[in-house]
Amino acid sequence: MLLAFVLALQTASAREAPPVLQFPTPGLDDSAAYEGYTARIYRDSRGNSVEIYIEGKTGRVVHLWADGLNESVGFTAREEGGQKTTAAVAFDAGKATVGATGGRRWLRYSLAVRAGRSIWIGQLLLGSMRIERDFGYAGRVRDPIDAPTFVVPEMAQFAAKLGPPYTDRLTPSVVLVNTASRWTVRASQPSLDGKNHLWLTLSGDARRSRATLTSRVVTIRPLGTQAVTVSVEIATDGPPLSPLDRTQIFSNQFRHFADSANSPRIEREIRGFELLSSRQKLMAGLPTYATYFGRDMLMTALLMEPVWSDTMPEFVIGAALAKLAPDGEVSHEEALGGQAIRENGAEFLKTGNRALLGDLQATRENYWMVDDDFQLPVVAGHYFADARVSDARKRAFVRRWGAALRKNLAFVAAQAAPYAREAVPTHLVSFKRDADGWCHPGSWRDSRVGYAGGCFAFDVNAVWVPAALRAIGAVDSALRALGEPGIENAAEIGRSAEAWRGTGRHFTVALGPAEVETRVRAKIASLPAMERQHWDSVVTHTQFRLDTLRFPAVSLDSAGQPIPVMSTDPGMWLLLEQQDAASEAELLRPFLLPYPVGLFIDGVGLAVANDAYAPPAVWQMFERDLYHSPRVVWGREVNVLLAALATRSRPGAIDSVRSAVARSGLQYAELWSYKFEGSALRPVRYGSSSDVQLWTLTDLAVQYLLNSPRPGPTQ
Repeated sequence: MLLAFVLALQTASAREAPPVLQFPTPGLDDSAAYEGYTARIYRDSRGNSVEIYIEGKTGRVVHLWADGLNESVGFTAREEGGQKTTAAVAFDAGKATVGATGGRRWLRYSLAVRAGRSIWIGQLLLGSMRIERDFGYAGRVRDPIDAPTFVVPEMAQFAAKLGPPYTDRLTPSVVLVNTASRWTVRASQPSLDGKNHLWLTLSGDARRSRATLTSRVVTIRPLGTQAVTVSVEIATDGPPLSPLDRTQIFSNQFRHFADSANSPRIEREIRGFELLSSRQKLMAGLPTYATYFGRDMLMTALLMEPVWSDTMPEFVIGAALAKLAPDGEVSHEEALGGQAIRENGAEFLKTGNRALLGDLQATRENYWMVDDDFQLPVVAGHYFADARVSDARKRAFVRRWGAALRKNLAFVAAQAAPYAREAVPTHLVSFKRDADGWCHPGSWRDSRVGYAGGCFAFDVNAVWVPAALRAIGAVDSALRALGEPGIENAAEIGRSAEAWRGTGRHFTVALGPAEVETRVRAKIASLPAMERQHWDSVVTHTQFRLDTLRFPAVSLDSAGQPIPVMSTDPGMWLLLEQQDAASEAELLRPFLLPYPVGLFIDGVGLAVANDAYAPPAVWQMFERDLYHSPRVVWGREVNVLLAALATRSRPGAIDSVRSAVARSGLQYAELWSYKFEGSALRPVRYGSSSDVQLWTLTDLAVQYLLNSPRPGPTQ
């Protein structure tokens, strides 16, 4: 049966598929900063994205299938008997082959094994990419190669409660077949509900290597001194997506600009955007977040206005409106396939609702985030104000989506009403509370400590809520001009918008020069010797100016008091709202002051946060969770600031930021960090960074704004 399956795949209609993208890319990326990480992205027979990456530090080889189920096939390859976890395989020089057989899409490629080395392949994991992500977050890749298969607790408990066949589907089936000419290992696993299947096939030339199988660990030994290659084949019967191409995504003007530029950077980013775009959704990123994220789509829509076709906002707004909660909240993330099974199974265990068993793969939506609820009206306001879109199309859009849009706008108005009635900080829009009482970080800094434990975020309350209320007024005016009913209580919402204009004052931190120096030197003194030496040198060359340093706190605590962490979030304020000259200069100043006084790190970019002015307890929080800490630069935040500056006369600021980021060698990454070698600072790729990320690709709009004579969008 196995051989028949393999022969069927080999005789099916197939074609060669060169990588669409690879990372690091020669001439664009600093390969040393990737520290052994390599990735290739292909398109399968239906045009769906398939990313394969090899994590050099751990030996993990992961295949993401960015299709309708967000699937993954992963294994770990190590040298036999070795204690090291570094990769024992590398990409072979050959191209991949893709095809489809009997409802199964498949992709085949080769891995190269170092000459004369025997390797182990184990830790097989077939299922949802979310499960693979949790496997990595838990550090399980460093377990012994023959450790038990990783199973998340919810699925294990669900299967244990219901028994067979669910218990039989928790782990993959693995078999080995040897012939005179070839050895073949096949791993297969159905989804927990049995509706879909994933296959992994490893094979090799029996004249050059021998394979044995023990407890789901494959040992491959060379039979001579020649290098060995292993053929890897993945297959799925999951539903495909319907890709969009550049002619559907980008405006004619931008495509002309891109063709004229003839830039490898721009071409790579266009291909990246195509890899994330389908008729069903825009995915957040590859390989980690290959599914719908409301915030990522909405943020991207705002930044991509200068370069998108005028149909793309309709698509984005419609996708968000289709997933609204009954009260009008925007979905942050959808759970598909194996992740939907996991969440529905957990709910069944909690409630005993057997109706859930009828469709364990029913898509689930996550409404815990706060910022996306207010981003949707802003995108809608820009759409209705777009003169390129005909009145007829706008009316058609209202007929299809008007009721859902009004529901979201009513939710936004209700959330803003308490502060409009009494303008005190504790009436601002707060994050929701986790079960332990912690304010859940419900905006883009969504790590546990991203807002330094605060409950009222600056970006939500000074940027998004005021912008959303203004946008409701714009939508109301546009609807009335179209002959459609306006927004209910529009006049009251307009008054609310006026009340919310001054919310930035609640977040202001003002420190005199002596206080700045005292706090900065205290933070430096707390650092390890190597880091302390470097930042001491930076501060020595930094003059503490005689005027007061002002910046918005990243958040307020539960009592409405500022937590004095400097952040890059004012960049979005600069992008969405015109400031007077003095306010603009004040907001821009921290971006250009060298860290640890400000956010600017020479040769790296903009630190996403600076906690030097906060108490030591906050320093310790960020040390435990670096994702949105002073040790990280986010491409998203660089793009936001540059897009804001592109419409202003700030060439010096633009050049400084672009130069620092370019010298990192990681300017195309989702996020990156740095480490110290002696007292020298060296940029490095951040471990969970996506290779292709939706809002990082908004660099396309930045390049267009900075290099095209066409004026930027009206804010």
